[in-house]
Amino acid sequence: MALRNISLRDFVIVRELDLDLADGFTVLTGETGAGKSILIDALQLALGVRADAGVVRENANRCEVCAQFTPPASAQAWLNNAGFETSETLLLKRTVDSLGKSRAWINGSPATASQLRELGELLVDIHGQHAWQSMTRPDAVRGLLDAYARIDSNTLKDLWSQWRSAQQAHALALGAQDNLMRERERLSWQIGELEKLSPGLDEWANLNAEHTRLSNAQALIDGSQLALNALESEDSGGALNSLSRAVNALVAQTHVEPEFQALADVLSSSLAQAEDAAHSLHAYLRKTDLDPQRLAQLDERMGLWISLSRRYKRQPEDLAVMLQGWRAELTALDAASDLEKLDTAEKAALKACLKEARKITQLRTQAAPKLALNVTQAMQQLGMQGGRLEVFLETHLLPSMHGLEDVAFLVAGHAGSTPKPVGKVASGGELSRIALAIAVTTSELGEAGTLIFDEVDSGVGGAVAEAVGRLMKKLGQHRQVLAVTHLPQVASCADHHLLVAKAALVDGVASQVATLVSEQRVNEIARMLGGEKLSETTMAHAREMLSYPPKAAPDSPPKKRT
Repeated sequence: MALRNISLRDFVIVRELDLDLADGFTVLTGETGAGKSILIDALQLALGVRADAGVVRENANRCEVCAQFTPPASAQAWLNNAGFETSETLLLKRTVDSLGKSRAWINGSPATASQLRELGELLVDIHGQHAWQSMTRPDAVRGLLDAYARIDSNTLKDLWSQWRSAQQAHALALGAQDNLMRERERLSWQIGELEKLSPGLDEWANLNAEHTRLSNAQALIDGSQLALNALESEDSGGALNSLSRAVNALVAQTHVEPEFQALADVLSSSLAQAEDAAHSLHAYLRKTDLDPQRLAQLDERMGLWISLSRRYKRQPEDLAVMLQGWRAELTALDAASDLEKLDTAEKAALKACLKEARKITQLRTQAAPKLALNVTQAMQQLGMQGGRLEVFLETHLLPSMHGLEDVAFLVAGHAGSTPKPVGKVASGGELSRIALAIAVTTSELGEAGTLIFDEVDSGVGGAVAEAVGRLMKKLGQHRQVLAVTHLPQVASCADHHLLVAKAALVDGVASQVATLVSEQRVNEIARMLGGEKLSETTMAHAREMLSYPPKAAPDSPPKKRT
């Protein structure tokens, strides 16, 4: 469950790098500006931080960063849920071109930067050299305590949002009661006007059709009778008689000319259709009559439709739909003006929110002294004997989306002093040590397999630096720890030592990384102790710090006996 390999191509001042990493505690050292933190920056790029064209090496078209991990179970579950391939290894890849355009992959499948960030939180914890600044931010302090207490506040956030919505609805209703009443009266009156008409959805079209028929009833009757006379006239001019004679004439000659049969069939069909038409016309005339009373009723109702449509500036056919809309608006207004119901809903939402918030308060109250004790113990190891950290919970009556309390870190720098806010009582060196103590304490509880400390030990030295190194080595027994450091006391505690250095090339300089062993490591620790000129004293000190045996002295001739 750790970072196994990181590969860089054309990243900042790194031309090409392929670095294998091991378990335990690994330090990265080198001269200032050699590019130690560039490796951390590259890893963060692979973990989804915002990309820009500035990370592409000069004169290169794009940079590429690959990070290979042995994923923990939580990361495997995330991959499954997100639809990515799972395997024994996890490969993250990110490229950025010279225009700043970024692309990302997870196990060979395209991914977004946000997906890299989500996954990265399960893989790596990074503590930077300015980590102390987060101790002054209430949200960061609360996040540390909640992570320590294993608190999930998502349910509270949802309940708080529901309460705020109910609260706002109640407040709006209270402030708008006069307007609501006026609007309700207006809608009620308009609905009453339309309900007198009681328009049906398709009624206007039916009224129009019936009115048209009744208005033209005499012409329709006259036309029907004329058509019927043309079909059934008893003299030779009737269409039915004429068709009948034509059919009989053709049938009589079919024995001579067989083709007449087809023509006789056509005319027989026409005759049958004409007889059907005559039958329908008889039926129409029997049921059709002039109805001036019904026509007057239609005129009156259609006049009411037209009058209301003009009043409300709508087409007559829209009145029925408009009435339905007004009824829905009135129902909504009734609900909005029901202050008792809104008040009840707000109180119920607040009650549910408070119930969940008090659960979180209980967990924070239990976890706060434990976190304070663990950080205080770590402070003693870091040269702050007698100092202590307190986790202060300031309780409020009403909940926020994060709970009923604000969380702050109070620090006493030495025995007998009163704990006060971190930023007001601690020096720069003390802030760094307190931040490191918090980082060590909270990191022991995290799930990420890799912990990275980027110069968090700046501002400390001597015995404190040794304590920092021992703490990181202890962490390395259970997690993979990478630390960028300038302190030889920290570097000497590492299980593995990487040296970052600049090398001159034809087209500029490039950062390179080498694994140090044996005498190489002694030389680097000596350089960190005493600078470029290595004396026998600094070399001996370096060997002592690394617990390496002293270099064997050359054989000397045996002394003569006297």
